[in-house]
Amino acid sequence: MLERDDELRVVLEHDVIAVVGCSTTPGKAAHEVPAYLQRHGYRIVPINPFADEVLGETAYDSLADVPDSTAVDVVDVFRPSEEAGAIVDAAIERSETVGDVEAIWLQLDITDDEAGRRAVGSGLDFVQDRCLKVEHGRLVG
Repeated sequence: MLERDDELRVVLEHDVIAVVGCSTTPGKAAHEVPAYLQRHGYRIVPINPFADEVLGETAYDSLADVPDSTAVDVVDVFRPSEEAGAIVDAAIERSETVGDVEAIWLQLDITDDEAGRRAVGSGLDFVQDRCLKVEHGRLVG
């Protein structure tokens, strides 16, 4: 599990971030963080089964519904810790079948150590309990 600044920078070098739990509601962290990342050059792939579009991008019901032709580098999770394990497993599955997912990032206050061990065991970078926006601002600017 990644914690050092140099390791986090490697994750921040990726270009495409699938945001599981991406919100359509301005003011919510699950909307503002991906909007910030989008403004800083990342492509956002929203995962929200209740929206057709978020931040001008097509929204998908689940990570499994994202077409294979849409590369996903990082899976960013804005769902409760109890749901994180299944999302991590879906990211591992996509990494093994499509071959594109490189990292999984659980947002602030979201943790699942066992899922993290599965991710790392599958060769993926794993970050938990950290905000992508905060770390980007701190490490990249």
